[in-house]
Amino acid sequence: MTANRRKILDVLNGETLSPPPIWLMRQAGRYLPEYREVRAKAGGFLDLCYTPDFAVEVTLQPIRRYGFDAAILFSDILVIPDALQRNVTFSEGRGPAMDPIKVDEISALDGDGLLEHLAPVFETVRRLRVELPGETTLLGFCGAPWTVATYMIAGHGTTDQAPARLFGYQHPEQFDYLLALLADLSAEYLIAQIDAGADAVQIFDSWAGVLGEEEFDRYCIRPVARMIAAVRARRPAAKIIAFAKGAGLLLGNYRQKTGADAIGLDWTVPMSFAVDLQKDGPIQGNLDPMRVVAAGKAMEDGIDRILEKLGNGPLIFNLGHGITPQADPANVAALVARVRGTAA
Repeated sequence: MTANRRKILDVLNGETLSPPPIWLMRQAGRYLPEYREVRAKAGGFLDLCYTPDFAVEVTLQPIRRYGFDAAILFSDILVIPDALQRNVTFSEGRGPAMDPIKVDEISALDGDGLLEHLAPVFETVRRLRVELPGETTLLGFCGAPWTVATYMIAGHGTTDQAPARLFGYQHPEQFDYLLALLADLSAEYLIAQIDAGADAVQIFDSWAGVLGEEEFDRYCIRPVARMIAAVRARRPAAKIIAFAKGAGLLLGNYRQKTGADAIGLDWTVPMSFAVDLQKDGPIQGNLDPMRVVAAGKAMEDGIDRILEKLGNGPLIFNLGHGITPQADPANVAALVARVRGTAA
């Protein structure tokens, strides 16, 4: 093995590694006591995201604890609407909120100054690339246009994103314009992360699962394909993971239509379908986060099944969504050890 080999990049290039490399969504988060300490010092959540000293520290914390094969930039998918002056706020116990956008406000959205507003994020990436171990992949990320748009339209998260779905039916031209604008601005954001030192990036479409087939194609596939094409036009070697949570069988041609190098899978994707998806290229996932909370046999059986069914192809081991705050850090250590075959 060559020095400072970044295993996740090998998998994104189509290699099969045993054991597979591992990182976990939300690996820097509230389940870690050291994260909670920094979060308390930072004050507001966006202050945590926009202060490189804090953002670098919380990104590094799970790397120090567990030696994950990737660190993911600590930030949030809603920094794009924040940069668009949508008055984004985060409240403990309530989540994010912002000014709901009106139809006649969409054409006035102005992306000028977006990269300047997000300059602290790029400073965090630059510092992380210096401070991380050489073998650790640094992942940047952003939210997918559909998911970001759902928050912009409702002003907050909803269980089924009905406000955004209704908006799309009632104002299709304006909604398409919003999705295209978010795709273009997000591509610029990802390119800037890559230029600052990110080895690869992930696009999070956390609310893809509420859409029908036609809407999934229009709201998820087309904008993400637009993003990826824009990134690749300027950074042809960029490595991109796309995660459309809840999309299920609609993932069948998602990789081909979007151009993503790897696709992330949530825990509801049938294993037989995951095996088929892996035939076309790398996949990432997909342990149920509740198994990490449960620990013991429930977690071990879930890990073993993924390794048995998907370990013979290009796989990045991950959860099917983020670690939950109630997860015990000791359970995460046991998960990493089992994946790597070092469990006692």
